Amino acid sequence: MRALGLVSALAIIASAGAVPVQAEPLTFEAALNRAASDAPDLRAAALGVEAAEASVVAAGQLPDPRLAFGLDGFPVSGPFAGQFGDDDFTALRVGIEQDLPSRARRRAERRLAESAVGVAVSDSAVALREVRIAAGLAWIDLYYADRKLAVLEDILATLEPLWDTVPSGVASGADRPATALEVVRMKAALDDRRSELVAQRQSARAVLTRWTGDVDPSIEGLPPSDAPWPVILRAGLDDLPELRAYGARDRRAKAELDLARAGSRPDWSLQASYQRRDPRFGDMLSVGASVSLPLFQRERQQPLIAARSADAARVTVEREGKRRQLQADLEGDLAQHATDHAQWTRARDVILPLALQQSDLETAAYAAGRVGLNDVIQTFTAVAEARLDVLDKEAVVTRHAAEISLTYGGDQ
Repeated sequence: MRALGLVSALAIIASAGAVPVQAEPLTFEAALNRAASDAPDLRAAALGVEAAEASVVAAGQLPDPRLAFGLDGFPVSGPFAGQFGDDDFTALRVGIEQDLPSRARRRAERRLAESAVGVAVSDSAVALREVRIAAGLAWIDLYYADRKLAVLEDILATLEPLWDTVPSGVASGADRPATALEVVRMKAALDDRRSELVAQRQSARAVLTRWTGDVDPSIEGLPPSDAPWPVILRAGLDDLPELRAYGARDRRAKAELDLARAGSRPDWSLQASYQRRDPRFGDMLSVGASVSLPLFQRERQQPLIAARSADAARVTVEREGKRRQLQADLEGDLAQHATDHAQWTRARDVILPLALQQSDLETAAYAAGRVGLNDVIQTFTAVAEARLDVLDKEAVVTRHAAEISLTYGGDQ
């Protein structure tokens, strides 16, 4: 049922042309759905399914008959050499020939074509999962690029009055001349950070356009906040499209094995011809049959059967290897997510409050004349870096959580 549903969805995708997408704000789920309906990769996958389904109709059918014609018994020596019709065996022949492959061969060809449909459908499911992951991560990247830019603009606006006071402080002798140079360096570092964030935003927009078709994407809403559930993800590992695809590959490998085995059975061919001769002798009708003789199976059929049998066994081994890889990847991703979450929590609940507390103390000390303006600016810059670091770590956690859910979660 799931395969049929996917085939129907892919057929709709394939039938839809490349329609210009009107720019409108996209929520996270809307971006996933847009990508699932617009990505060229999925339209190509749908056409692959359509091609495989069309091939099933012709699979296992009898080959086209052959029309045969010729001249039989024309004398080239003797008393009637070069004379047509003067003897009783020269005839114009027209006939038809039909190959009859064994029933086992035709049945294996049909199964092979049907298994190709299953492979195309499973590959499409894998492509759909990859498209959703890519679109979702691009949406999150754009969301946090916008947030980081907004925070950075706020930071720059907050520090601007402090930077403006540096020249007067240097002129009055309250601050050292080097303070002005240090302020320039700090501001340049924040400007560099802003340039990086602008580039990240443009890159995220470009990737989101690649998957959704929206030429000018904008987003709205919040990213998913659901944390991965390890127990559920581990239990659903065998239901991932990457592993289900091996079921289709296994059926194809077994169909190829059946086709190789069918080669050890004889195939037949029937012939019928009508021979027209001189009216004095009368026309003739001929019928016949031929059969292939697989006599040397040890050198011909059996090596092919052994090869296809090894291929079928290889699919089973590859599936187990893929499952172990996914299981290891899942455990590694869950461990990394736990680490990222712990680092984000410490940055938010420990480092940022300490930076804020330190800035308050330095500001009070500056008001009391115990520290210079440079010390205050450094503490404010440290607060800015702490705020941006918290946001960076939050983006990593959210991005990783979404990637884990989209990669190892159930059918979407």
